[in-house]
Amino acid sequence: MDEKEIRFLPSSKPPRAKLPKVGCMRSITDRIPARLVLYFLSWSGFLVSFMMRNDINFALVAMVRTNAGSNGTNSSVSDHCRSVAVTESPTFANGNYSTLDEGAIPQVIEGVEEYGEFDWDSTVQAVIKGSFYWCYVLSQVVGGVATQYFGTKNVFGWSQFFTAACSLCIPYASDLHYGAVILLRSIQGFASGLTWPAMYAIVGYWIPPVERSRFMSSFQGFSIGIGLTYPLCGFIIAYFGWRLVFYTTGTIGMIWCVFWYLLAFNTPQEHPRITANELEYIELNVSEDIKNGMGMKVPWKKIFTSVPVWAIGLTTFGRIWVHYTFIMSGPEYMQKILCFDIKENGLLSGTPFLCSYLSSVLFCYIADVLVHKRLMTLTNVRKLFTALSQIVPGVLVLLVGYLGYNIVVVLVLWFVAVTFITASYAGAMANIVDIAPNLAGPVLAFAQTIHMTASFLQPLASGIMVTDAQNITQWLHVFGVSSVVAISCYLIYQIFGTADIQPWNYPVPDAEVTSTDDSAVIANQPMLKTIGMAGGDDEEDDDDEESSSGHFK
Repeated sequence: MDEKEIRFLPSSKPPRAKLPKVGCMRSITDRIPARLVLYFLSWSGFLVSFMMRNDINFALVAMVRTNAGSNGTNSSVSDHCRSVAVTESPTFANGNYSTLDEGAIPQVIEGVEEYGEFDWDSTVQAVIKGSFYWCYVLSQVVGGVATQYFGTKNVFGWSQFFTAACSLCIPYASDLHYGAVILLRSIQGFASGLTWPAMYAIVGYWIPPVERSRFMSSFQGFSIGIGLTYPLCGFIIAYFGWRLVFYTTGTIGMIWCVFWYLLAFNTPQEHPRITANELEYIELNVSEDIKNGMGMKVPWKKIFTSVPVWAIGLTTFGRIWVHYTFIMSGPEYMQKILCFDIKENGLLSGTPFLCSYLSSVLFCYIADVLVHKRLMTLTNVRKLFTALSQIVPGVLVLLVGYLGYNIVVVLVLWFVAVTFITASYAGAMANIVDIAPNLAGPVLAFAQTIHMTASFLQPLASGIMVTDAQNITQWLHVFGVSSVVAISCYLIYQIFGTADIQPWNYPVPDAEVTSTDDSAVIANQPMLKTIGMAGGDDEEDDDDEESSSGHFK
């Protein structure tokens, strides 16, 4: 039978000839792949989300009076760093060391006292920070289920909207009562917990397997978010006060929502501006894995009992633990041990995360090259980059503890460790879409429920181990535990991890579709299989995919 008689998708040339001429704008938009637009929406979405998540970490420094509920520990920070400045020694000596000019920390202490308005003790501050992550963990499964029924566009968009609205309300809630702040942070945490399962779910429908590692680098927008938030908050607090921090992040979140609702679509078929070439390219490459997965019943029991899913969840628990050692404990360590003022602290705390985005793009690109050129199996690629994201930071964070008073070396190790953590997005985090492209949202929800418990367990453990924030030995315990957790958790993935698609990824066949009605069967077949059956040469079709549309880059 002639191939032309059984080709179900029209050739790319006729539809392009029929498009009405509406000026140069149509030509410009045709040159921008819809997948590229989705990449930047994902990247900017996580950037904005993490700005609204982490702004309060720095704002609390200016919101709360320095000596509020501190039992004298905060007041000793000034004395500690004054004595450090006088000794002017870069090495450890009687518990003191020197790296900054005299008067640097007294200046920051005065700045905090100038802006501090609330007498919230350390327990209240811990609850304010922790309330976000308690609710964040609880909403993971909800996000996976909601995405299956309402789609990524609604779930991700509305979660960002409510998070931004809460950010705008925090200054008013602070004047009312700290309980109101805790409530708003809880809402933010619940809403933000929906974002990751929602975005993971859309990857399977839009992104061919050969491009997935590169697309996963868009999730590293959160690194840019953290990297920008810390120095931005330091600048705003120093010159305009802490309230403007929340107005700024909330306004940015609202503006982002407008672009999301105008440009985001759940599937390529729903996109009104996608070109025929790109749509055909996506269908040829994605339809083999995605079989009418939208709205399918989630096999929760099989997900809960899946060894590969548990391997992903447990290994990323270790990555989150060491990551949050830098995110949550890092600013305090830099202030109370390294004696940086608030602006220096913000810059040095945030810069490694800015660099980590670039490293994530590089890691994901290398992973795609290894897969595309078949230099390694997909499973081994995932294990390699997972090892880089946990073993390397696990070793370096331990060295930070031992070399805590050597400022230059510590900062270099700090930067490198945070940079390598991002390799996980070419490793275990990308593995979620590998094993269940139809159910990436629910699987991510379950895995995040496991590994995001580290986001509040790590600060809790640090608080127990560090009773004197100027004691370098206690900080060594924090870094040592992080090292053990990161490396030991990786070993689980090395043993049980796999990139094979799981049997429960596919929906149960519909009895009506499996009837003798040929048209019903054909209508539900993926395009790649249809052409492959007709042409009898799957490899030739694979070669044609690349020439039919530009690759996502």
